[in-house]
Amino acid sequence: MTDQGRRVGEQNPAAPGRADRPVRVLLADDQSLLRMGFRMVLEAEDGISVVGEAADGAAAVSMAEALHPDVILMDVRMPGMDGIAATEQIAARRPESRILILTTFDLDEYAFAGLRAGASGFLLKDTRPADLVQAIRTLAAGDAVVSPRVTRRMLEMFGSHLPAGAPEGPPGQDPRLGGLTARELEVLTLVAEGLSNAEIAGRLFVSETTVKTHVGNLLSKLDLRDRVQAVVLAYETGLVRPG
Repeated sequence: MTDQGRRVGEQNPAAPGRADRPVRVLLADDQSLLRMGFRMVLEAEDGISVVGEAADGAAAVSMAEALHPDVILMDVRMPGMDGIAATEQIAARRPESRILILTTFDLDEYAFAGLRAGASGFLLKDTRPADLVQAIRTLAAGDAVVSPRVTRRMLEMFGSHLPAGAPEGPPGQDPRLGGLTARELEVLTLVAEGLSNAEIAGRLFVSETTVKTHVGNLLSKLDLRDRVQAVVLAYETGLVRPG
């Protein structure tokens, strides 16, 4: 089979996070040597299985639908459809798959674009193998790799790339936020400011468990996968503004 769509160890799809099966990983990068290196690192780990390799964005999209990976390592610069466009399509068609953007520079515009497109994190291509493995396990468990604080820094840096239609009126009036309670809006604002659950609990004088409940509720109401996506939405809707 060609570089464009080599499939490895296909299995029946199952929900992410199950303890009785390995985390299924799809590699999307146009450099075959880099894919080989990632695969060697990951398949040496217990509980992780590389189920496929794609050499461009279009192949990544089709293989994500066919192979049901839990985590996708996505390069940004690939021929044809790039990693940002592929991330956007996969996030829309298969939100169960978590996407980890691979980038050359920390906090760059490509990583920012990847998060906006629906990725749950990003890593430098020269990251240590142990950190790569931990990031994949973290995503498979349902958490984001990038902290809200880092996401906020990126949004401050690249705020000009937010949609021009972001509301100019009172914060929180965007219709996408209409289903949130006043307390959930407050929690979302604090998440977007980069605060942890413990810090939010201290600010609001409530328990950390209560904060976790509010965060879970607002993610569910807004149909978001994680806190990183919540931060992006808070800026897009004008609830929090760059600067």
